[in-house]
Amino acid sequence: MVERKGIVQFHGNDVTIVGEDIRVGQQAPEFTAQNADWEAMKALESTRGKVRVIGSMLSLSTSVCDRETRRFNQEAAALGQEVAILMLTMDLPFTLKGWCAAAGVDQVITLSDHLTGEFGQKYGALIKEFRFLRRAIFVVDRDDKVVYVAYMPVLGDEPDYVQVLEAVKKAL
Repeated sequence: MVERKGIVQFHGNDVTIVGEDIRVGQQAPEFTAQNADWEAMKALESTRGKVRVIGSMLSLSTSVCDRETRRFNQEAAALGQEVAILMLTMDLPFTLKGWCAAAGVDQVITLSDHLTGEFGQKYGALIKEFRFLRRAIFVVDRDDKVVYVAYMPVLGDEPDYVQVLEAVKKAL
């Protein structure tokens, strides 16, 4: 697996990113992660036929990840059943379940990459030193083609929601 430095800093220090960045136009790699009930979920297969927003983030317990997930939960209601929004962290599944219940988040699918880091490696989002995910957002069309990618240059930056939603609407 490829390891890269000089891309992201955490607390002022360079960290190692495991995996290559995803590019617009490529087929989205399938990955398995655990849902809030500890069930293994093949993400693309289980959302086949939908446009997917896939978000990568540090932890739902951080303010930025909390805001981002709540925002996408609100947007999901407006986008309808043709769009699936998946948010991935290294948080344990019971943490995901408790956070969603407390936050009233019921439109977004939260997934944990903690067991294998498969998503993080395949999407160039795994931070090796701390074993958590860097912030990124991907839009994948109904044919599993990546139509939008944004890796946040700073871990605390939120994605450009307008651009993400434009990419989703275009893919519909």
